[in-house]
Amino acid sequence: MRRLEGKVALVTGAAQGLGQAIALRLAQEGCKGVTIADIRVEQAQKVAEEITAQTDAETLAVAANVTDEESVHAMVRSTVERWGRLDILVANAGILKAHDITEFPVNEWRAVMEVNLVGYFLSAKAASEAMIPQKSGSIIQINSKSGKKGSFRNSAYAASKFGGIGLTQSIALDLAPHNIRVNSICPGNLLDGTLWQESLFEQYAKTQNLTREEVRRKYESQVPLGRACTYEDVCNTVVFLASDESNYYTGQALNVAGGQEMN
Repeated sequence: MRRLEGKVALVTGAAQGLGQAIALRLAQEGCKGVTIADIRVEQAQKVAEEITAQTDAETLAVAANVTDEESVHAMVRSTVERWGRLDILVANAGILKAHDITEFPVNEWRAVMEVNLVGYFLSAKAASEAMIPQKSGSIIQINSKSGKKGSFRNSAYAASKFGGIGLTQSIALDLAPHNIRVNSICPGNLLDGTLWQESLFEQYAKTQNLTREEVRRKYESQVPLGRACTYEDVCNTVVFLASDESNYYTGQALNVAGGQEMN
């Protein structure tokens, strides 16, 4: 049985990587409509076409800059105009810049906060306005284990993710009277994911004076279950939180980190 039959979902940052994997999984689980929202709209369109070819879901690709309020409202408006409702928001869009605090350019620090925290706020705000009249909905933020524990030379990302958990808890209280649930997912290290492969290995090798292979061994060795987090691990949790099975979960930040983080 598909667990999200007939629901409508919107995923930000869905043109590649984890966001793309989440969008596909939501379609596979029975969503009748999935909006692929990303600042790279041409790539979002390709992802939408791929999902349509692989599933029976309808898709919509929209250009969205999550730091711009009008752009965010437009992506939600387009979704509701297409399918008449919005049941699931996955706030996945995010960036990471890593520097020692003494070397961190303030413009890069602010950029991380704008995308990861302000972008989540704006997305949740716009989605909630669509969900409140329905008296139902699930808002899911893709957070990080760095939202539970500070990380070395990574102050902007950790600060944005700590803030994201506080935001999740606060808006969960705001939206509970409307039967809208709000939760965060805190993945471990997605070492084979796009962000690590295209950016983080290089950044961490530079900031920690290690080779790429040494970085990989370091982060794998920190996981009690002995392996990196995968897209499937995260998608399994997204589906659970998006489904009616989790109708008593709100304001939570669920770790998907193989035991690396237990708080």
